[in-house]
Amino acid sequence: MKVESRIFEICTVFFFLCAIVYWILSKEPVGIVGLTLTGGLSLIIGTYFRFVSRRLETRPEDNPDAEIADGAGDLGFFSPGSYWPIGLALGTAMVALSVAYWMPWAIIISAMVLLFMVGGLLFEYHLPRSDH
Repeated sequence: MKVESRIFEICTVFFFLCAIVYWILSKEPVGIVGLTLTGGLSLIIGTYFRFVSRRLETRPEDNPDAEIADGAGDLGFFSPGSYWPIGLALGTAMVALSVAYWMPWAIIISAMVLLFMVGGLLFEYHLPRSDH
C-alpha cells in the first residue's frame, strides 16, 4: 500500500501546485476551489493508504528488490461474475435521461427498473441453493 499512498501524495502536491499557479494566473474562483478540493480529496485517499500500509505486512510491490516470483501464489478470493451491475447501470442511465428530458412516464418506468435491479443485486447470493 506504500506505492499507492506515494502515488496519491504526488498527485496531491501536483493538484495544490496547479491550484496556486491557477490562482496567480487567472484569479477565477471556481477553478481554484475545484483544484483545491481535488487536492484535498487526493490527500485524504493518500493518508488513508498510508495508515493502512502500517498495519499490513510488506507486499512484493512495496519491496524495491523484489522478484517476480515473490508475487506468485494465491491472490485471494474473488466473487464470481454477476450480470446485475449491467442492469443497474442501465436503470441508472434510464432514470438520468428521463429526468434530463423530463418525461414523467419514463421516470416511473425507469425507477421501477432501477429498483428491480437493486433488489436483484442485493439478494443475488442469498437465494437458497440446491446441492444435488
